Amino acid sequence: MKIVVYGPDKRTGALRDGDVVDISGATAKYLAERGNEPNPVALAAALAPTDLGAFIEGGARALENAEAALDYLYGAAGDRDGVAGARLIQPVSETRLHAPRPTGARVACAGGNFADHAMAMYERAAARGEGRPDFDGDAYQAIRKGGFWGFWKVDRESVGPDGEIPYPARATRLDYEGELAIVLGKQGKNIPAGDIKDYIWGVTLLGDWSIRMSPEGGVLKFAMQKNFDASCSIGPCIAVGEDIDPFDAQVETLVNGERRQFYSTRDMVFTFGEYLEYLSRDFTFYPGDMIAGGTAAGTAADSSPIGEDGVPMNETFLNPGDTVEIKNPVIGTLDAKVLPADS
Repeated sequence: MKIVVYGPDKRTGALRDGDVVDISGATAKYLAERGNEPNPVALAAALAPTDLGAFIEGGARALENAEAALDYLYGAAGDRDGVAGARLIQPVSETRLHAPRPTGARVACAGGNFADHAMAMYERAAARGEGRPDFDGDAYQAIRKGGFWGFWKVDRESVGPDGEIPYPARATRLDYEGELAIVLGKQGKNIPAGDIKDYIWGVTLLGDWSIRMSPEGGVLKFAMQKNFDASCSIGPCIAVGEDIDPFDAQVETLVNGERRQFYSTRDMVFTFGEYLEYLSRDFTFYPGDMIAGGTAAGTAADSSPIGEDGVPMNETFLNPGDTVEIKNPVIGTLDAKVLPADS
């Protein structure tokens, strides 16, 4: 099932055949017509909630109810109208998809977790005369020796598909990073890496928009290079129970139609399980929280040539008017357009 958040009321829906289906509405129809339930809308709100966070917390039972309702709607149902004539299905083109991120969900992002990206970043930092960890030899082993690092996205609401990214006023170089993120389905603390499959509810795509050559200087001071309005895109859906392996999933990033990144999560240095174990030490994760696995080579920062002034040239970085597409064959396309800085 491909779970989305859609419309002005930000209801939880499912993508099917180019349409968005109201999950709770379809469940109410199923309960009324197959179960003769006298209060189908109220019961459906409990069994398959309209709120994404509550739906994820509902676990396997909520997904089973949703599957049964969708199978009925597209199978034995005499029509596709909801209880009291409510509209259950609408084309994706006629509604707005929001980022499928529950209210209050935390997003942890792995840093430097692909050897090719980390090595290329090191080489360009060296060309600028900046000190970096010694990657002489095997970059994969150097990263593992250096240990975990990363940051949190602290935005209150992420950007959804077909989103708009205002160019930060303080930025001179804006970069893209296409990533795959896992969505956790249950609460846990001090979680062993080997239990990761028990915690993954679904997977989605994430756009990590980053200010490079940040005026703050230093290494992630309050992660300001990673946190500004519209600094994180998520979507277009959360793939749940679909034919996708989060440990070997394809991610492709295009800028203005040109492929910049194409990689698999199998090349992550630290696994999702290792990050979950590391981050959950003395820290409780909740349903809906996300962990993004990092990005591979092909970002502007790791591929742009260095100018005579020692600064990366701007041609491959993002500028107002540019479009970015982050793709996966199962999840779909998370796209965004860069706008001029806010006035």
